[in-house]
Formats: sequence, structure tokens, C-alpha cells
Amino acid sequence: MAMTLFKEFQLPQQKIYDSVPFPAVLTPNSPPSSSLDLLTSAVKSEKPFLESLLLKSGAILFRGFPVFSASDFNGVVESFGFQELPYVGGAAPRTNVVGRVFTANESPPDQKIPFHHEMAQVPEFPSKLFFFCEVEPKTGGETPIVLSHVVYEKMREKYPEFVRQLEKQGLIYNRVLGEKDNPNSPIGRGWKSTFLTENKAVAEGFDSLNRAAKLGMKLEWLEDGVKTIMGPIPAVKTDESRANRKIWFNSMVAAYTGWEDERNDPKKAVTFGDGTPLPGDIIHDCLNILEQESVAIPWKKGDVLLIDNWAVLHARKSFIPPRRVLASLVK
Repeated sequence: MAMTLFKEFQLPQQKIYDSVPFPAVLTPNSPPSSSLDLLTSAVKSEKPFLESLLLKSGAILFRGFPVFSASDFNGVVESFGFQELPYVGGAAPRTNVVGRVFTANESPPDQKIPFHHEMAQVPEFPSKLFFFCEVEPKTGGETPIVLSHVVYEKMREKYPEFVRQLEKQGLIYNRVLGEKDNPNSPIGRGWKSTFLTENKAVAEGFDSLNRAAKLGMKLEWLEDGVKTIMGPIPAVKTDESRANRKIWFNSMVAAYTGWEDERNDPKKAVTFGDGTPLPGDIIHDCLNILEQESVAIPWKKGDVLLIDNWAVLHARKSFIPPRRVLASLVK
């Protein structure tokens, strides 16, 4: 296929798996144009190339293109033609900015966000995610990414019995939500914005917006909030688009090490499918594997990162403000 706009580029932070760079990095093929239309029309015309590259690499970083604002980013997302996924059932506090664009997790800058597949704790999760750097971090604030099948293989090699148990039982996720959003917590989304309603009966109900019953989630109402119980839900999935390879598709490490605030104890946030506690030493070693295999490319203003949520887990490093990274989810 004749390449008209995109050129593959190498960065020192990339890793190589089976001769394929991770992530793929694309820059303009010629001196960058100030026209966003050129980028969005190239995305449309070269979509087969981009989808093939995403399938091979798992993530694509677009760098050096004229994407300056949230509305520019929204235009780029829309040019791909993917269907939007409403953010229902997720834990992170987020604000809608424009169109299909939301803030990324708004938890405080001194907190890391541990590795996870987006919304792995609910049955309907995005197939892909876009991130956009509107304001470059002063320092830190990278979004590390890691290939899920690599983590699965390393965990199975090191802890075969634990992985067998995970595959057999799955996981249960427990979370206590307040009424309103708590921006000081990485899982501070209140139940009203989680279920997009102020009505308890509607939050519990089965409807087209994936509220609790449709998610398979049990609710236990408390005086000042609600406890959500999700699962058992698979912790390992099969990626059919990549030769049925097994993927480490869960939020286990994120929940066990990061779901902590005045309402939540992370050690109780996730258990085996039969309710028994997880072994803390293995969880922390899994975090080591995630970090060893991950790639963290420092954000530059205008960067757009497209992640295949079936292939890649992501995290966030702590940072010194300012930093503004926006996100969009694909059905």
C-alpha cells in the first residue's frame, strides 16, 4: 500500500517482540502540515494499514501531527469510524470534555495508577482506547503499556498452580462507592455517575445503558453509598484475533495494590472466584513482571496513543503538574 502520510519511527524506549516494535510509532512522512484535515482524511484512507499495524503491535503512538486541542482529538477519534462505548461501570473519576472525549483518570498527581485492562472488571469493556496529550507533564506522568500475552506467559511459567486456579475460578471485584465522585481517590467515581442515574432502582435495573443487573453486578446499599460485587469474572481471556493466544485480562494488580481510599481496603477489593483471598506475594511479583516488561514513552504535546485493549494493559506514573491527558473509549 502506498504510504501517503505515515512513516514508522523508532524511539529508544520501544521494545521488540518477534521482530515487531512495541508500540509502533508513526510520524508525518513529509514536513508536518498544520492541517488537521490532512490527518483525518489519511486515517480514513489508510485505515486498513493502521488496523493491520495495531493488530501486529498492540499499540500505535502518533507523534508530530497537528492535534492541538480536545476538539482536534475528537476529530481524530471520529475519523477512525469506531463505535463509541459509554463509560458505564468503570471506577475512575472522569469528566466529559467534548464529543467522545473524556478526561483520563483524574486521581491526584502524586498517585500511580497500577496496570489494568480498561474496565476488565465488567463484562462489556472497550475494544480500543485513545489517549491524547493536551498539556505535556512537567515531569513524570507517563502512561506505561505492556503486552498482556507476555505477562500471561511469564506468570504461567513462574506460578503455574496460581494461574490454573485463576483460569478455573476467575476473580470477584468488590468496591464501595459513595454517592458523589471523590476526585482524591483513584477509584472515586460515585454510584450516581457510575450508573448515570440518581435513582437507586434505576441503578439496579436492567436497561440499555448497562446498569448493575445487565453487568451481572450485585449491589448492597449502605447508609452513605453502595457496595458493588462483580463476578466471578474471567481473569484470563483468549484473544481470537491473534491466534487464540491467552491474555492476562484483569484488574487484579490494580485492585489489590491501588483500590484504596477511606471506603475501600485494596486487599479485600479482589479475591478468587470462590471468595478466598489472593496471595499477596504473587500479586506483588506480578507487578514486578508488569513493570519489567512495560514501555513508558514520555508524553509530548499533541501525542495520540491508540491501544488495543485486548492486547495491552496500561498504567499511569505519578507526575508534577501541569499535565492533561484526555481519553476516548471504543465499543
